[in-house]
Amino acid sequence: MYKMGVIGDKDSVLGFKALGLSVFPVTQPEQAARLIHRLAKENYAVLFITEPIAKDIQETIDRYSAQPFPIITLIPNNAGSMGLGMKGIKASVEKAVGVDILFGERG
Repeated sequence: MYKMGVIGDKDSVLGFKALGLSVFPVTQPEQAARLIHRLAKENYAVLFITEPIAKDIQETIDRYSAQPFPIITLIPNNAGSMGLGMKGIKASVEKAVGVDILFGERG
């Protein structure tokens, strides 16, 4: 059975525990990178990562973008969005569809 997890600062991820997701509070990007590798081997199908942590481990995230699992989705932390999550979703949609259907720009 596949699992879902959330990686980020403690204040941003603890609320997800109430939804039944595994939460992994981290303070350093290096911790998050090692954790992603470990969770990928432990049947985690979806990982949500807060944007401030993700911006410093883009190489690790890119490594898993070509693989079916885990699906890595960037989410804002409790301080708000940096826009990285929406940028990633926009790029994925454009790649799949060939047109920017989210913001109406032609690619």
